[in-house]
Amino acid sequence: MAAIDIKADNVKKIMDKIKYNDRGLIPAVLQDYESGEVLMLAYMNKKSFKKTIETGKACFWSRSRQEIWLKGNTSGNYQEVQNIYLDCDGDALLVQVKPEGPACHTGEISCFFQHLAGADKEDFAFQKKASFLQVLSEVIAARKKELPENSYTTYLFEKGIDKITKKLAEEAAEVIIAAKNEDEEEIIYESADLIYHLLVLLESNRISVEQIFSELKSRHDN
Repeated sequence: MAAIDIKADNVKKIMDKIKYNDRGLIPAVLQDYESGEVLMLAYMNKKSFKKTIETGKACFWSRSRQEIWLKGNTSGNYQEVQNIYLDCDGDALLVQVKPEGPACHTGEISCFFQHLAGADKEDFAFQKKASFLQVLSEVIAARKKELPENSYTTYLFEKGIDKITKKLAEEAAEVIIAAKNEDEEEIIYESADLIYHLLVLLESNRISVEQIFSELKSRHDN
């Protein structure tokens, strides 16, 4: 990955805002850019922060080895940086990454896999995996409200429930055909179409995707 895109005249301003502790370190929380899962906590100093910017890969200061540590240099599990945020007090970083492998040295995806208290870990995993469907559902709801021109979603809402249900039936048939043909790529493609049209149907009937999640969750609990 190339260096993170920061204008040269902004680098010093950004660096000046960071408040390192008395050991010259700042905690950096790694978060999966796509799923939102917290992956690990490590520390950066000025050199490792600069190297993170230059390489586009998460780089830290190893407190045990007292040296710069490019995450993944040994394991190959690099963490490609997408965004870096500084908190309101300037003394902590949030680093959003696309992981090339597990973040934890144990082989777990996240270092935070030891559940101690609170909601069941499976509940959290269920909600995390459902998050993108919630985002897509919100986009569809916005399309229904705004009805932007040249939007396929707008077209479906304007045509009404008969058109929406017809498309849903067509996409379901396409999934069945792909499955009978054992065409993995086509199954994935047509399933995505089916789920999208189902979300449009739900929005048309003023049913939230959260209601579907709750129903599924109640069945899982039973």
